[in-house]
Amino acid sequence: MKDDRISYHESVRKMYEKIKSDNMTNIWDRFEAQGFGDPDKRCPFCMGGVRCDLCSNGPCRADVSKDKRGVCGITGDGMAMRMMLLRNVMGASTYHYHTDQTIKTLYATANDKTPFEIKEPEKLKTFAARLGVDTSGSEKEIALRLCDFVEKEFNRKYDEPSEIVEALAPNERKELWKKLGIFPGGIHGEIMFSTSSCLTNVDGYYATLALKAMRLGIAMAYQSQIVNEFCQDILFGIPRPHNMRVDLGVLDPDYVNVLPNGHEPFLGFAMVQLARTPEWQDKAKKAGAKGLRIIANIETGQEMIQRWEMDDVFYGFTGNWIMQEAVLASGCVDLFACDMNCSMPIDPIYAQKYKFKLVPISEVVAFEGVEDRVDYIPDRAVAQASRLLEMAIDNFKDRRSSNEPVSGLPVKEAIVGFSTESILEALGGKLDPLLEAIKDGVIRGVVGMVSCTTLRDTGQDVHTVRMVKELIKRDILVLSLGCGNGGVQVAGLCSPQAKELAGSGLKGLCEKLGIPPVLSFGTCTDTGRLADLVGAVSKALGDVPIPDLPVAACAPEYMEQKATIDAVFALAFGLYTYVNPVPTVTGGPDLVKLLTQDCKQVTGGVMNVEKDPVKAADGILAHIEANRKKLGI
Repeated sequence: MKDDRISYHESVRKMYEKIKSDNMTNIWDRFEAQGFGDPDKRCPFCMGGVRCDLCSNGPCRADVSKDKRGVCGITGDGMAMRMMLLRNVMGASTYHYHTDQTIKTLYATANDKTPFEIKEPEKLKTFAARLGVDTSGSEKEIALRLCDFVEKEFNRKYDEPSEIVEALAPNERKELWKKLGIFPGGIHGEIMFSTSSCLTNVDGYYATLALKAMRLGIAMAYQSQIVNEFCQDILFGIPRPHNMRVDLGVLDPDYVNVLPNGHEPFLGFAMVQLARTPEWQDKAKKAGAKGLRIIANIETGQEMIQRWEMDDVFYGFTGNWIMQEAVLASGCVDLFACDMNCSMPIDPIYAQKYKFKLVPISEVVAFEGVEDRVDYIPDRAVAQASRLLEMAIDNFKDRRSSNEPVSGLPVKEAIVGFSTESILEALGGKLDPLLEAIKDGVIRGVVGMVSCTTLRDTGQDVHTVRMVKELIKRDILVLSLGCGNGGVQVAGLCSPQAKELAGSGLKGLCEKLGIPPVLSFGTCTDTGRLADLVGAVSKALGDVPIPDLPVAACAPEYMEQKATIDAVFALAFGLYTYVNPVPTVTGGPDLVKLLTQDCKQVTGGVMNVEKDPVKAADGILAHIEANRKKLGI
């Protein structure tokens, strides 16, 4: 693989050559080695989702065309959907682990035991009121009541309807979900219910398994994602637009560089607060460095850059997860602090080669041969952040004398930090200007691009960038989330100059409002925030059903288990949902028909898996235009 088959980004392609010259194992060569003479060729049974090894009679392979079933009798459709549901359980569980840490942090903060504060008291009161929580008394008392309420909600039985979903979801969706029997209980109960259904000889019917996946997705979106992100807003600030340096050029080898990595921003924010003090800058300078910097990385980085502005300490953002080895091989990293998710098992080999400290900071993360760890505890955040900074500073001399760092890597700027509140602020406090722009045809509709990044079929971010360019060319405003957000930030699509790539209507709106055509809306965890915004648009238009809105979801490069449950939730929510690469369900033709055709008659949502970006964008536009016609606009 070479050029665009490596990555869309020049910086990553340059680093790939460095990694190769260092004779280091890397994600691109490992991906290619998995193929059978073709990097994208895989076992056809696995690609079709019709392989199962859950019991000792397997591994089994199914072939629906000749009614070849698993030993237990499960069909290929059931096999593929059961595995999809199990992936969704992992995704939901991991999302909720993050939420659990956020609620612990808010609780400890309300008890004056962390370095953090309640930065958004009005959002605390507004969110508590939406959930029916008493908003009398002090901010800290409201926060404690909110924590107690959501904890109780998370632990509802699966057959006890969720009050969080009841309070937050659009009325039209709630009525449908109750009719279909997929209105969820508490997230922990739903995880148990779904997992229990996947045991051998329990539920092998693809249709009921698909409904259970949707039910779990609804519980996850409202209880895990919305609660998580809104509580992080309360603690660290509502995202508001500001400039941010991006790409690998933010790494300067003459500074002590600390990279929080993963999905949870708690110790990252704590380290920024310490690093901004003269005391810690002096410590770094005494070690021979120009200073101490915290560099945002992957989704932890997204959580941080959306909320806090850059300076010479909180310096910038590198990119998304596939460029992890490129970041580490730069010779600029002193400490890689790994919270939950997106730290690779290969990292210890890179730590040894490029002389940086690799430190898990979450109890769920572990590496072979790595003994140092600082598992995040809210009450100890200051001491833990201090210890991590000391480790980084102590590492600087060894790293600087042992490596020839890479220089001349590009650095760009992106506008980041859009949220429902900041979009409303930009529009003068109401959705009316955006709705009028849609009604008048200035923009045709809105797409939420919620994506990972993958090497399947194209290089890192290549398909994502192509898709987003095709969408804005068609006068479709894009809200970008997840690792895909990092991809378009580094590709320049979240900058004002990107308006030149947009259609004339969207370009005019960008000039009028001073925004780029792609609005950086956060991480994959912000999927629930996006659903809440879509719900607000539905209400502002007079409670238009979600499936009838000129909106769509787009995942051009989904990768892992959290992404699969996001897609299933989008279908339950009633959205036209574009997904690439083709999911591993193609061995189940009835399941494929359910997802790509029949689901429209069930929830209003439908999945499209077109691989060509032009045709895929045409399909999204056709859906939006059909809905515009239905609405008479």
